[in-house]
Amino acid sequence: MKRREFIAGLGAAAAWPITASAQQSAKTYRLAQLTGGTSISRAPLLAAFMRGLRDLGYIEGQNLAVEHRFAEGSFERLPGLMHELLVWKPDVVFVSTTPGALAAKSAHSSIPIVFVGVADPIGVGLVESLSRPGGNITGVTNIGAELAGKRLEILKELVPTAKAVAVLINPDDQNSPSQMNSAKPAADKLGVQLNPILSVRSDADLKGAFEGAVRAHADAALRMIDPLTIALREQTVRYAAQFRLPVIYPFREDVASGGLVSYGPNIPDQYRQAATFVHKIFTGTKAGDIPVEQPTKFETVINLRTARALGLTVPPTLLARADEVIE
Repeated sequence: MKRREFIAGLGAAAAWPITASAQQSAKTYRLAQLTGGTSISRAPLLAAFMRGLRDLGYIEGQNLAVEHRFAEGSFERLPGLMHELLVWKPDVVFVSTTPGALAAKSAHSSIPIVFVGVADPIGVGLVESLSRPGGNITGVTNIGAELAGKRLEILKELVPTAKAVAVLINPDDQNSPSQMNSAKPAADKLGVQLNPILSVRSDADLKGAFEGAVRAHADAALRMIDPLTIALREQTVRYAAQFRLPVIYPFREDVASGGLVSYGPNIPDQYRQAATFVHKIFTGTKAGDIPVEQPTKFETVINLRTARALGLTVPPTLLARADEVIE
């Protein structure tokens, strides 16, 4: 998707106030954006990112030019899309999702890359360490792979009788093994079987995955993170209600859309946070010298109406720990 096609999705960006801290110059910075996700699902997040850049003094059409590319969930398209962006000769590539970040890093060894929405940057080989990433890449990790076990613990609190928990996962995503490695020890500790393991590579797989969970008599389900988690949010929540399956999700927005419960970082905040990385690179800092940042706060969000619809009673201890309760 070209910039002109996408700009409508960023809303009223031109109306955002300017609280610029960046030194302005006659230079127009060229920013490329690549994601393995969809244009529609990423629009609110990219709006948060652009808001962060505007607060730092970068205004599209004045001192900033932006080109967007979206793989729409088809990861095999990422290398070709990255090549298109490199032909444009950007100053920085801003990339979201792990497949997108890996495609960007593989395509070029010197153009600075800032990533967001990556669950395990060390485990997938993007950076050498969080404090000293090295090379031409840095960014913000959501440490999503490490949180799968914690989500399973919360799910067990909410559904204490659960013995079998289905896993909705995209095996094509490089973070899938790390997420399973986080969930398995927690499952053993809780006396829960991760069964069945259901592949969700596209929207066409989703209904069948829920049908498979019901056939296997799963008591609940764990939604793993991949570039399509956000894009398939509405369908996932709808099928969870249709099949009456308690599901724990990674993001607050899943619960605001009608999902049961979520645990994870605030993703729009991370996109705004990523804007500061781009600013540092624009002003001369090498990407590999900027430490990768992690979220400092994790939110538990519960939808009481969904819990009641599923016949679940939320334990008072879990309610007390919740950062937000949606009535």
